[in-house]
Amino acid sequence: MGHDHEGQRVSRRTALAGISSIGLGALLAACGQGGGNRATTTTGASAVISPRSVTTEDLTSLFAASGTCTLTAGTTQGPYYFDADKIRSDIREDRAGTRLRLAVRLQDSESCAAIPNAVVEIWHCDAAGLYSGAESLSSGGGGGAPGGGPGGAGGTPPAGAPSGAPAGGPGGAPPAALPSGAPPSGGPGTGGGAGGTADLTPTDDKRYLRGAQVTDTDGIVQFTTIWPGWYAGRTVHVHAMVHVGDERTLTTQLMMDEKLNSAVFAKEPYSRHTGRDTLNEGDSIYRPGMLLTVSEDGDGYLGVITLAADPDHNGK
Repeated sequence: MGHDHEGQRVSRRTALAGISSIGLGALLAACGQGGGNRATTTTGASAVISPRSVTTEDLTSLFAASGTCTLTAGTTQGPYYFDADKIRSDIREDRAGTRLRLAVRLQDSESCAAIPNAVVEIWHCDAAGLYSGAESLSSGGGGGAPGGGPGGAGGTPPAGAPSGAPAGGPGGAPPAALPSGAPPSGGPGTGGGAGGTADLTPTDDKRYLRGAQVTDTDGIVQFTTIWPGWYAGRTVHVHAMVHVGDERTLTTQLMMDEKLNSAVFAKEPYSRHTGRDTLNEGDSIYRPGMLLTVSEDGDGYLGVITLAADPDHNGK
């Protein structure tokens, strides 16, 4: 059983030196579901299988349905990324919302082999559309992107965004910023890397709905979070960044089927936030391959996806 380092502030280098992930690796290994076999499978597709808890057999099926050997589409990281330095599986803290368990499997896009000992980092907004570390900015009170929302396609970075990565951040300084909302080189369809926006200097001390885990021998990590909310100009999404060694290898987003978004948003606390203006089909970043494979899981949901990264940067 891996050690639980909830809330501990550690560096990426320390994480890679031996902190165990809290995930599904042991379970899937016992089922013979290692990540090293190439197979022809479908990309992320939404599915609801039953209102009961997910079984080992269900997990095996869900990962098979989420598998892909196609390089995952890369996206901009958006203006609200910073290294929260939180190695933990439960990232909810005090945020209310429908429980969402995320299981992410990381593969090499060329060989389909599992990528162990990589850091998978996620962050997303809460039920009201706010980002921790940037509550004022993401509420529109400090330079958030008008019309495009935070990190939105066609939006602009918040005022005062730094020009480089914080000292000691993983992977060194990010590439020069691109035009507002544009994907990085290697954008959607090419599995691009670090994203086109500079890292944010946090404006508050909140760190909810941010965290990282280290992939196990099967390339798997698991998080417990809440279903993300929405904000103007963007569909519902979870940001994800993969670090292999000290390099930002893949930056992408995870998304949900609109029927499930509607079902979740009809309930508290999401129902207090009305006027959603952008669905998947109207979002310029959305790609079908970003959809989670989703099943009902007790009082919440389980979302599963396979990400295919290109650590050797040969474009395959």
